[in-house]
Amino acid sequence: MITVRVFGTNRQRIVPVTKELRTLVKRSVSETLYEEGYKGDFEVSVTFTDNAGIREINKEYRDIDRETDVLSFPMTGEGEEFTVNPETDCYMLGDIVISLEKALAQAEEYGHSFRREVAFLTVHSMLHLLGYDHERSEEEEREMFGKQDIVLEAMGLDR
Repeated sequence: MITVRVFGTNRQRIVPVTKELRTLVKRSVSETLYEEGYKGDFEVSVTFTDNAGIREINKEYRDIDRETDVLSFPMTGEGEEFTVNPETDCYMLGDIVISLEKALAQAEEYGHSFRREVAFLTVHSMLHLLGYDHERSEEEEREMFGKQDIVLEAMGLDR
């Protein structure tokens, strides 16, 4: 069984952060953990921002001065165990930052729904929190993108 706590923060005013959007993000987190075979209690922090906000975070933490769609900040290094929050007894996976402004533009550009784009970005980021990295090799990229497709398909949000 999987229990997920998603702590959300909204730092933008472009896209309303509705209960439906929060539920979609939580479901994306849960479905990723389920498809990856995890069991237990987990928590993830999700921050919704705009392009200016994510650009600032990207510059500060990655020294890249441009906007992006999503950023992932895992709580562990490669091969390490997840830390347990002593207050909640949940495994702390890390932080996800999503530019809802960028997600809205990409949904339009790619010709699919905003819901699908936000779910995709959340799943993509979750896989990073779980240790996957598409930037290390083409093989890892194929593996990670294949896993994204499996999760989105399970959610009924495939292309």
